[in-house]
Amino acid sequence: MKFLLGFVVLLCCLHLNIAAQSIIGIQIGNKAPEIVEKSIAGQTLKLSSLSGKIVLIDFWASWCKPCRNENPFVVAAYEKFKNSSFKGGTGFTVFSVSLDKDEAAWRGAVKDDHMTWINHVCVLNSQARYMQSYEISMIPTNFLVDANGVIIATNLRGEALEEKLNSLKKK
Repeated sequence: MKFLLGFVVLLCCLHLNIAAQSIIGIQIGNKAPEIVEKSIAGQTLKLSSLSGKIVLIDFWASWCKPCRNENPFVVAAYEKFKNSSFKGGTGFTVFSVSLDKDEAAWRGAVKDDHMTWINHVCVLNSQARYMQSYEISMIPTNFLVDANGVIIATNLRGEALEEKLNSLKKK
């Protein structure tokens, strides 16, 4: 009987923990977790330093073919919207988080893919740090945040990113 009661209590605790994670987890309407890393230029870069802008947090890697195929869409959106005025923010930028294992490959991909924004960080050999806080199970994965750092969309692929940014522009 004690065993059965203990098992029921354990199940209830697991259920409450799962429910709490789904409430607190990374989802639209929640604030994006802070990211602090060294930039491609070697300076400390914080996601929160971009407040006031619409920001695409883009998790990718140089070795990831789907990521590299997605980069032209991100580049086009950046070029088109970087100086735009939005409802609740001015300007659009990208905060690229590379989950690479090789710094030279990361730097080369940024250059080769014409990723001209300055907000590039690479989490060399320690991917779990943000994979857990952002609940990432695969890349590419992205999160669009408003000027206050609140997630307003996720996994905008291809032309969906441009469509979403168009919908947020001031008219």
